[in-house]
Amino acid sequence: MQRPDILQGKTWGMPGATLSASGSGEAVPERTKSFLLVHGAWHCGAHWTHVSAGLAARGHRVLAVDLPGAGLNATYPDSFINGDQAALATEPSPLAGLTMAHYRDAVVAQVRALATHGKVTLVSHSMGGMTATAVAEAVPELIARLVYVTALVPVRFGNVVAYADLPEFASAQTSTLFYGNPAAIGAIRINPRSPDAAYRERARQTFYNDLSAADFPAFAALLGPDIPAQVALGDARGTPSRWGRVPRTFVRCLQDRSQPLAGQDLLIADADAATPGNRFDVKTLDTGHSPFATRPAELVTLLDALE
Repeated sequence: MQRPDILQGKTWGMPGATLSASGSGEAVPERTKSFLLVHGAWHCGAHWTHVSAGLAARGHRVLAVDLPGAGLNATYPDSFINGDQAALATEPSPLAGLTMAHYRDAVVAQVRALATHGKVTLVSHSMGGMTATAVAEAVPELIARLVYVTALVPVRFGNVVAYADLPEFASAQTSTLFYGNPAAIGAIRINPRSPDAAYRERARQTFYNDLSAADFPAFAALLGPDIPAQVALGDARGTPSRWGRVPRTFVRCLQDRSQPLAGQDLLIADADAATPGNRFDVKTLDTGHSPFATRPAELVTLLDALE
C-alpha cells in the first residue's frame, strides 16, 4: 500500500513491498527509486505536490524539501504580512544571514537520511540547481543521478547573478518583479501578494506562463518574497572529480520565460565541456518554467523512466 504523508513541510511517498511476477514465475520487487526534490527561488516543497504524488503512486520514495527560510521554515518581513508596499522595498530581510552553505547542509542531511534506502535521485528546479550541485559536490557517493529541471548548473560562474548578465539570459523576465535594493535589504525580493493586478500577471507570465490565470493563484499563494542575497551570490560550483562524476539529466523547457532556452543550452554545453566523459542526458518538455505545475504527469513519466 502506498500513502503520501505531509510532515514538517516535506512530502513523502513511502511505498510498501510491491511485488510483480518475473518470467521465471518468481515474485521480484518492482523497481523503486528514492527521489529528493529541491525547489527553486521563492518556491517551497509544496510546489512539487503533484509530482510527489505521481512518483509515490508509481512506487517510489519521495521527499520534497523546504530549503532554509522557505515553506514551513519561512520567516517573512513584517511589511509582506501587513501589505505595506512602500516598506516592503526597504525592510531588511529576516533571511539575510542565510548562505549557500546553509542550503547545502540542510539538503545533505536529507540525502543522508533517504540514502539508507539506496542512492538518491536528486531533482532540482531553477535556482535549486545551485543547491543540488553543491550537495553532489559534498556527497557524490550518495547520489544516483542529478536531474536539473530548467535549473541552474553553475560551471562558468558560481552564482545566478553572474549568469543574468550573459546575452543568452537577456530575455529573462524575472528582474521585472524585483522590489528594493538587494544590497540594502539582504535579499532578492518579489511580492507575490501585490495588490497590483498587472504585477501579478507579470509574475504568472514569468514563472507560469502556460498555466491559466484561474489556476495561478493556488501556486502564487505558496511563493515567498525573499531569496537571501548571500545564497544568490554564493559560489556553488562543483569539481569534475566529485560533482562531475555523478550521472546527470537536464530537462529543457521550451517556453521558459524565466530561464530562456538559449541560457539552458549554454548551461548544458558548459557542463559537458567541463566533464566530457560524463555528458548530460538531455530531455525536453514543451512547457514554461514550471512543468511541475503545468505538465506534472509528463514530468513524472520522464523521472520514472530514468535509470
